[in-house]
Amino acid sequence: MFEKLLGKLKRSRKSFMLYSPLNGEIVPLREVSDEVFSSGMLGDGIAVEPKDGKLVAPCAGVVGHIFDTQHAINIVSDFGCEILLHIGLDTVKLKGKGFNVKVKEGQRINKGDLLCEFDKDIIKGAGLKCTTPMVITNANEFTKIDARPRCSINAGDSVLKIEN
Repeated sequence: MFEKLLGKLKRSRKSFMLYSPLNGEIVPLREVSDEVFSSGMLGDGIAVEPKDGKLVAPCAGVVGHIFDTQHAINIVSDFGCEILLHIGLDTVKLKGKGFNVKVKEGQRINKGDLLCEFDKDIIKGAGLKCTTPMVITNANEFTKIDARPRCSINAGDSVLKIEN
């Protein structure tokens, strides 16, 4: 029933927006220094070089999966968009150190809700980058995804326009 409802919601909209999950600067996904993201292997999207350590929801939806190491969260938007928020690059190596997830799997969320706090100093101290990809993992289900170019943004600013 949940899948059927999502399908109806998705088809009822021609386009929708995703908003920045962080304060910082947009980095085009193809410029991210991790081939898994830059190659588009996981999907289309953007990355953000964060100014601070607060990750918020880029849209309304449901928390799908939280990685055990708390460095990544999957969300299913109300419009059927499956989103991976991956805090930093290679941060799985930290085994959860420096991450404090504020939501639970299956939890209903709204745009701007705090998802996770993270310590940039711990990430950088481990020799890792804080660059945070936001990837639409089911991008092939949409006809067009337009990303804002490199610029400074605030959490909640529109960054991706997605069309069915």
